Amino acid sequence: MMFGDRLDQLRRIPLPVVLRETGAQRDRSDKAKWHTPKGDISITGMKFMNWHQNRGGGGAIDLAMHLNDLDFKRAVAWLQRHFSIPPASTPAPAPRHLALPLPDRSRLSAVKHYLVHERAITPLMTDSLIASGKLYADGHGNVVFLLLGKENAPVGAELRGTGPQRWRGMARGSQKDLGYFSVQARTR
Repeated sequence: MMFGDRLDQLRRIPLPVVLRETGAQRDRSDKAKWHTPKGDISITGMKFMNWHQNRGGGGAIDLAMHLNDLDFKRAVAWLQRHFSIPPASTPAPAPRHLALPLPDRSRLSAVKHYLVHERAITPLMTDSLIASGKLYADGHGNVVFLLLGKENAPVGAELRGTGPQRWRGMARGSQKDLGYFSVQARTR
């Protein structure tokens, strides 16, 4: 479990439980009021206010700091000693489903024009990449650069807009850290 998650769990310990642990007594007539050696404290949800000292805060860590005269680090240690919080099971991240744009051969001429005239990629290289399937046009006229991973399996695609509004993006579900777009150098 991450340290930040642990802190969040400690902050969410119910304030009445923390007050009881420090010896505070609940007021008989006002259920939100507690009598402590520091003065009377009112609680509302995860907020507290000590009206005698004009000090308040939110969460169990702040309350432990106030009641026990502790700094943040010592208050966290105090809460960990007094309250056992089971480690939260972290759910596995949802699998990312790759959604590659569908090729649209009718948009290839605009893509070729963009690559040759705007990006200065030779027509020979452009044709070679299109023939290999590593590069194609989608239905919006974007250039699709396939990202290949292990065993040359697609793991994503980088998209480039070729219209008047230039933009860059990734196909939904792309995992850029698992693959890359590459061009083989020709030897003579």
